[in-house]
Amino acid sequence: MPSTATSPEPQAPAGRPRRHCMVVHAYYPLGETRVQREAETLLARGFDVDVLCLRAPGEPRRETVDGIRVRRLPVRRHRDHGLGVQLLEYLAFAVLALAHLSLRSVWRRPDAVQVHNPPDLLVWCALVPKLLGVPVVLDVHDLTPELFATRTSGSRARLVLRLVGLQERLACRFADHVVTVTGRWRTRLIERGVAPERVTVTMNVADPRHFRPGTARRPVAGDFHVVYHGTLTERYGVDVLLDAVAALRRELPDLRLSVLGDGDARTDLLRRADALALADVVTFSAGMLPVEKVVATLRTADLGVVPNRRNHFTDEILPTKLLEYASLGIPIVASWTPALAADLDEGMVAFCTAGDANDLAASIRKVHDDLDERTALARAARAYAQRHDWPTVGTAYAELIEAVAATHRRSPTRNGREVGR
Repeated sequence: MPSTATSPEPQAPAGRPRRHCMVVHAYYPLGETRVQREAETLLARGFDVDVLCLRAPGEPRRETVDGIRVRRLPVRRHRDHGLGVQLLEYLAFAVLALAHLSLRSVWRRPDAVQVHNPPDLLVWCALVPKLLGVPVVLDVHDLTPELFATRTSGSRARLVLRLVGLQERLACRFADHVVTVTGRWRTRLIERGVAPERVTVTMNVADPRHFRPGTARRPVAGDFHVVYHGTLTERYGVDVLLDAVAALRRELPDLRLSVLGDGDARTDLLRRADALALADVVTFSAGMLPVEKVVATLRTADLGVVPNRRNHFTDEILPTKLLEYASLGIPIVASWTPALAADLDEGMVAFCTAGDANDLAASIRKVHDDLDERTALARAARAYAQRHDWPTVGTAYAELIEAVAATHRRSPTRNGREVGR
């Protein structure tokens, strides 16, 4: 079982609330719903929360978003460039984050710093706060050895994976506590040397403020709406979904597909949709959308699809999008993986063979044709989501951060006053 915080709720020093700083190599609030949800949960618990993130063209350098102070560094995504450019992007952000946190720790010291991977070594941007006694939390969104195993091949693959594994181990040793997203990943981190009491699971469950149960629409004659939302990258198999829709379009004239999201495969997917003549069937969003717009589209859906390919990474994950479909009561078709087979309730998902467009098409057709099957899938999915909700997960997360922040050693005093506060 994941470790949980059991310490009594700590109190901030007199005269100010507790301060929490998050660092994420992504945009905020559109880049990572996990970061937004955690930040807003801590804000509701009385923390002052700062988020240090990337800056997209046209975004302000400083902004307060729903009570969260956002500081955007002058680095942006380069999704369509090679690995070398992406590494330089990571390095530039890490150096700027290091400088910002170092200065901030002198004038406005946080009670805890939480760094979200990837990359794992971004956690070292909190070096100065850590030296000043501020506890550091590493939030492991992705296991980087598994992630890089899907991207690396050839003679240098073994060396790259060793280096990636080394930086993960160093990052986990540097952090005072590690948070990750599933029990399977917690087990992997423990196997790699992280002490069990130093790693906790905070699941990526759906936020009930937006993904409220029972809001999916009833079936509408003449319109069968399929949705995919999230990152557009090769491992998530959206191209396989396009091929399946192309195979079905003649026999299911009421079929339409909405693809909501952005990623490094976006350009290739647009070209593939054009080559398959799917312009009248498939709609792509202009990019990442605010959660309110995503939910508005999902509420019109008859089916949510999780078409992941199988690899070292996807075999281990429980996709957030799947839990969000479940919370809305949307029937789900998903690629079979060991993680989903082990973690989900029987009858919650209609499984298909990963990477097989024909089998995915057959699963979509079955849900389309069998209203009873559709209803049963939605009911089972909703029941699962009700047992894994954010109010429960978020409370445990906030209590963990409160316990970690309570370990913040007080700064040396000068004339009876704390320095750096």
